[in-house]
Amino acid sequence: MRNTYGNIFTLTTFGESHGEAIGGVVDGMPAGIDIDMDFIQAELNRRRPGQSAITTSRNEPDKVEFLSGVFEGKTTGCPIGFMVKNTNQHSNDYDNMRNLFRPSHADYTYTNKYGERDHRGGGRSSARITISRCVAGALAKLALQQLGISICAYTSQVGNIKLERDYRKYDLTKTENNAVRCPDVEKAAEMEQLISEVKAKGDTIGGIITCVIKGCPAGLGEPEFGKLHAALGSAMLSINAVKGFEYGEGFDGVNALGSEQNDVFTTETGGISTRTNHSGGIQGGISNGEDIYFRVAFKPVATLLMQQNTIDKDGNATTLTARGRHDPCVLPRAVPIVEAMAAMTILDYYLMSRTVRL
Repeated sequence: MRNTYGNIFTLTTFGESHGEAIGGVVDGMPAGIDIDMDFIQAELNRRRPGQSAITTSRNEPDKVEFLSGVFEGKTTGCPIGFMVKNTNQHSNDYDNMRNLFRPSHADYTYTNKYGERDHRGGGRSSARITISRCVAGALAKLALQQLGISICAYTSQVGNIKLERDYRKYDLTKTENNAVRCPDVEKAAEMEQLISEVKAKGDTIGGIITCVIKGCPAGLGEPEFGKLHAALGSAMLSINAVKGFEYGEGFDGVNALGSEQNDVFTTETGGISTRTNHSGGIQGGISNGEDIYFRVAFKPVATLLMQQNTIDKDGNATTLTARGRHDPCVLPRAVPIVEAMAAMTILDYYLMSRTVRL
């Protein structure tokens, strides 16, 4: 099982949803970075359960504890070990799932691959494991802040309620002003209402998160198999429930002619830039200095609080009615996870670029 992400800046994770703790080891973090514990905890709080009426009611403080790699408030350059203890597990809620394969979950595939699985909350396949990503992402953000690089993600679609694709039409500083994490107040209210209605029926719904990276220098990425957009795509597709990734104009770009799609270069801003940014800040797999923006599609949560047909491990047809505490829509809590994976990727590729040309 591969549990490590990254090349120079790496994260190795451990833990299960209903185990003792979730944690990880970050290696390759530059030395001398000021560690703002309030900022790191705030990033975890954005992901934590029980934060609103439209998220799971599991009540966890998600308090991070650093074990190594930090001394007198600064990173030492040594591996950073950390953990977050699980304190509010209701493992009995999953007893009726011990021998069943939940539809669209990893139960069947894990059983086929390993022969064993932890049925409590999905075990290792649970989205609770993303705690480690948020801690590592917060560390990466602290390093990127010193480089003038910022990352902001937001909910841009829930079901059929969606914002315009152009992120520049919105004030992204308003993203955290509502439970859905959408910068459009009116659309956010509609999204929240839709999620509440779906939750009341015991059903779930998906949507799209848009992410914008500003201040990224030109030159990050490799020309062949280490393309920056491929790395970002890989990072996003590793997040639970993600089913799609597109950057720049993405699939909508097929509707345009080359003369409409090409980003023409200019020096009007004092340096080399482009008049438009249909490329999404990446050309030839390498960043060009413009804003990097992409969209990530999340499927509806697979656990429904209603009866579903399924089979047991012996292949017998049966039914399942899930119990427990589950999100009707993952998007509000997935926003910081998208940001975390983007931050880890950009910092990793920045550190790799320094080994090529100083």
